[in-house]
Amino acid sequence: MLPSLFTVGTLVCGYYAILSALRGTQILAAGMGSDQALQAFDGAAKAIAYAVLFDALDGRIARLTNSSSDFGREFDSLADVVSFGVAPAFLAFAWGVRPVEEVAGTQLVQHLRDLGWVVTFAFVICGAARLARFNIQTNRPQSDRRYFVGLPIPAAAGLVGAVVHWAKYPVNDWRYGLVWLGIMGVLAFLMVSRMRYFSFKTLDLHRPRSYLLIIVLGLIIYLVVTFSEYMLLTLALTYVLSGPIARLTSRLRPHSPAPKEVHAA
Repeated sequence: MLPSLFTVGTLVCGYYAILSALRGTQILAAGMGSDQALQAFDGAAKAIAYAVLFDALDGRIARLTNSSSDFGREFDSLADVVSFGVAPAFLAFAWGVRPVEEVAGTQLVQHLRDLGWVVTFAFVICGAARLARFNIQTNRPQSDRRYFVGLPIPAAAGLVGAVVHWAKYPVNDWRYGLVWLGIMGVLAFLMVSRMRYFSFKTLDLHRPRSYLLIIVLGLIIYLVVTFSEYMLLTLALTYVLSGPIARLTSRLRPHSPAPKEVHAA
C-alpha cells in the first residue's frame, strides 16, 4: 500500500496540473489579467515537479521495503501517462501556443496552433511508447539497471514544468512559440530514442557515506527551495542533455584497435 500511495500522489499532482493549466487558459480568454493566469500556469508547473518527486519516491520505497508487485508497476505506468504525458502536453499547449493565438489572431498563428496540437500529441504518444518499452525491458533479466534506454518520461515532463516555472509569463510571440514546439519535439524524440540515461537505481542507500555528501545534498536542497526557478531548470536541462552528450563523447572517443590475427606457420 505504501508505494501505491505515492503513486496516487503522482496522479493527483498530474490531475491538478491539468486543471490549473485549464484555469490559466480560461483566465487569458476572459481577459481577467495576466497575473492570475501566470499563477495558474506556475501552479501547474509546480504540480508536475511534485509529481516527479512522488514518482521517484514510490519506486525507491518499493525497492527498500521489498514490496514491488505487478499491480504496482502497472499502476505506476498508468499514473505516469496522465501526470507526465497528458499534463505536461496540455500545459505546453496552454502556456506556449494558445496565448499566441489570443494575442495575435493571424492566419500564421492559426497554423501554429494546429502544429501545436500535433507536436504536443506526439509528446503524449512518444511518452506512452516509452513507458511500454520500459515495462517490457524491466521484465528482461539481462537488462542493465544502471541505465534507461531513452529519456524517461518524468524527466521530459520535468523539463516542461521547469521552463514554465522559470519563464512564468505565457508565450505571446509566434517565434518563441515555434521554438517551444521545437523543444517539445526534441523531448518526444529523445523519449523513443536509444540514448542511455543514468537511472540512479544502483545507488546503495545502506552504504555508509561521508558527512560531506550530506552537506552537499543539504546545500542543493536549500538552493532548490530558495532559487527554484534557476535550480530546477538547471537540473532538468542537465539530465536531458546528458544522454546526447554521452552519445557524442562515446563516438568521438578513440577506440582501441582490434587485435591482429596470428596465423600459424
